[in-house]
Amino acid sequence: MFPAILYSALTILIYMLGWFIAALIKKDNSIVDIAWGPGFVVIAAVNLLMSETWSGRQLLITVLIVIWAFRLAGHIIVRNRDRGEDFRYAKWREEWGKNVIIKTFINVFMLQGLFMLIIAYPIILVNCTAQKELNFLDLLGLAVWLTGFFFEAAGDYQLFKFKKDRSNKGKIMTSGLWKYTRHPNYFGEAASWWGIFLIALSAPYGLTAIISPLVITFLLLKVSGVPMLEQKYKDNPEFLEYAGKTSSFLPWPPRS
Repeated sequence: MFPAILYSALTILIYMLGWFIAALIKKDNSIVDIAWGPGFVVIAAVNLLMSETWSGRQLLITVLIVIWAFRLAGHIIVRNRDRGEDFRYAKWREEWGKNVIIKTFINVFMLQGLFMLIIAYPIILVNCTAQKELNFLDLLGLAVWLTGFFFEAAGDYQLFKFKKDRSNKGKIMTSGLWKYTRHPNYFGEAASWWGIFLIALSAPYGLTAIISPLVITFLLLKVSGVPMLEQKYKDNPEFLEYAGKTSSFLPWPPRS
C-alpha cells in the first residue's frame, strides 16, 4: 500500500507542477480548478496499471471517477470561458504581491495536490490491492454516487442556464434543485465521494477510506466551498431572504 501512495504522490507532484507552469504562462491561477478532476483520473490510471488484476470493483471505481472528472472539467471550461481569473484567485494574487509565485505554488497547486492525494485514497486503496467480487456495498455505493452525480451535474447545469440569461444578471438562483438546497452542486460532490467510500469499504482496510469523504465534506462546508461563496453575497438582501428559508447543504423542502 505504501508504494502505491508514494507513486501517487510523485504523480501528483509532476502533474500539478505542469499545471503550475501553465498558470504562470497564462497568468491565470484558476486553471487549477480544471486540473482538479482529471488529476484523479491520472491517479486511478497509474494505480490500475500497477495492479496485477483488474477486478469489477477496480473497473467500477475507475469508470465512476472518469465520468465525474471529465464532466466537472468540461463544465468549468465552459463556465469560465472568456471570464478571466476567478475572483478568489485574483484576490489572492493581489494580497500576495511580490510573493505571488511562491505562494501560488505552495498555497494553490501543492495544497490542492495534497488534498487530491488524501481524497483519492479510496481509489488508490481499491486499484492497488486484490479485490473480491462486487457485493451489496458496491451497489449501495453506486446508488449514493449516482445521487450525488445527479445533484452536482444538474445543479451546475441549472445555474449555468440561469446565469446565461442576461435578464437574471444580479439575481439569485432559487428554482430547480436550488429551491431545496443553496448548494446542490456541493452536496452532490460530497455525496459522490461518500458513494466512492462505500465501494472502497469492501477492499482491504476499507474503513480507512472514510478519510476521503470526511475531508471533502469538511472543505466544502467549512473552508473553500459554502463559506467562501456565501461571503460574496453576505450583503445581498435577496440572498439573505433566500438563505433564511433554504437549507444550506442537505436538500430539504424550503421553510415558509
